[in-house]
Amino acid sequence: MSKKTDSNVYTVVFAIGMVLVVGALLAFTASSLRPTIDANKRIEKQQNILYAMGVNDNDETSVAFVAKDKVAEEFAKYIKKQLVIEGTNVSEDAKAYLIDIKKQQTLAKDGKTRKLPLFVGEKDGKTFYIAPIRGKGLWDAIWGYVAMDKNMVVQGVYFDHAGETAGLGSNIKQRYFMDDFAGEDLMKDGVFAGIRVAKGNNDPKNEDKKDNEVDAIAGATITGDGVSAMIKSELRQYVPYFKTLK
Repeated sequence: MSKKTDSNVYTVVFAIGMVLVVGALLAFTASSLRPTIDANKRIEKQQNILYAMGVNDNDETSVAFVAKDKVAEEFAKYIKKQLVIEGTNVSEDAKAYLIDIKKQQTLAKDGKTRKLPLFVGEKDGKTFYIAPIRGKGLWDAIWGYVAMDKNMVVQGVYFDHAGETAGLGSNIKQRYFMDDFAGEDLMKDGVFAGIRVAKGNNDPKNEDKKDNEVDAIAGATITGDGVSAMIKSELRQYVPYFKTLK
């Protein structure tokens, strides 16, 4: 006579029980870690926004964010307003930095009005307007923050990626690439033009700030094209707001 533990019914019941137990443990773990995950996301976004406007711990070559234990204080110090632009309506929202850009892009694709966060910062007597952007690289998502003045001249940027090729597309977050954007004009003859990541633009030192181009990363053409497209498609939507600042 076979044991009960040898039956198919026992096997199925045991498997279901294990799935329920493991599922419950994973749900509990996720719930327990949620506050920490949310806090880390907040810190990262605030660090990125501050970095773009030049509030960071960089030396001549490094990328160094404001320390985690100081970022909330520095964010409150330098970011004077958090705006949300919805069509022609502009409102203030102290949690605008938490807006999910990916979800807002999906809403726009569905024909709905998306929310555009914009952060107004002040540093050394200058006003910065920092916009979050998101696009597609070679393998996965790319994103960033672009700090501008009221004329849409770039003052600083920060870029990051989910899975670009190491040593190639991943270099969009390196200083030598990001620093080239400072001083570049997003407008041309009064019309929004964006900034193109260009191969062979004959300006390797990036001295021409009116050509709407920066030098491309060798071997990372598709990622560079993704950065160009991201800047053009995302920042174009802020033009109506900037016109109100004139």
